[in-house]
Amino acid sequence: MIVDTLKKSEVFSVLKDKELKQISALFEIVTYKNNETVFGEGDPSDKFFILAEGNVKILKHTVMGKDIILEIVSPGDIFGGVAVLDNKPYPATAQAMKSATVIKIRRQNLLKIMEEYPILKLEIVKYFSDKLRDAHEMLKNIATESVERRIASLLLKLSEKVGVEDSGYKQIAFPLTRQEISEMVGTTVETCIRTMSKFQKKGMIKSSNGRISIKPDSLRRHLET
Repeated sequence: MIVDTLKKSEVFSVLKDKELKQISALFEIVTYKNNETVFGEGDPSDKFFILAEGNVKILKHTVMGKDIILEIVSPGDIFGGVAVLDNKPYPATAQAMKSATVIKIRRQNLLKIMEEYPILKLEIVKYFSDKLRDAHEMLKNIATESVERRIASLLLKLSEKVGVEDSGYKQIAFPLTRQEISEMVGTTVETCIRTMSKFQKKGMIKSSNGRISIKPDSLRRHLET
């Protein structure tokens, strides 16, 4: 599982199979139950994580006592990485969605393999530059776009990242509640429910067993109007 997960990672997939097998001994596998905390906001950042199976949500707790979902992590994604490289506490909480399996490596071992394979330094910079760009885009959307457009953009982004074909729709490959969507776009659950119902009546989305399927072209046209 460790080598297969490293191959899915944008950072580590640049290494050869022999090299991946060598560094895999420095990683360990851990499985977390539904809603179990992987690490908490403010915890010492001594581990670097890559998701192997399932999904993990990255949460920020606000002074008002609410949670904002900053990101939903998919297999192959790195999380908690910037804090580890910076040697500062984790800036947010990581929590398993359903069951999630991760591989993790200690900071000192990560730095050691980065020295051994310098190409990893460049790949890490590229990876986190993309993450920073995504974060800026999300903040811009929250500040300037309507709730409808924020929800449509989120659903499109998730379908592009983890969507699977579903009879003319693209199904987001994990269950997603209205509460979680509202936390990701910065609105109330009630507003999210109304917006999702509107999209459903227009045939742009459908829901079944907690899974959301979307029509990407319809949502794109909605965003262009």
